[in-house]
Amino acid sequence: MQDVSQPNRYLTATQVRARFGNISDMTLWRWLQDDALGFPKPMVINRRRLFREDQIIDWEARRHAEAAA
Repeated sequence: MQDVSQPNRYLTATQVRARFGNISDMTLWRWLQDDALGFPKPMVINRRRLFREDQIIDWEARRHAEAAA
């Protein structure tokens, strides 16, 4: 079976929003502003936000672990 996550793979804001159930851009912005939430910060290139996929996966795992505790 092939591992679909690749190191240094980047997701656009649209892909990140779709990953979390087509959340709005405003919701994503709120997550980024909430330091307590710890959502991964993107790098910005030509006004495009690019998120590292491995950081998104790590954040998801931490959130699941917190919810299970």
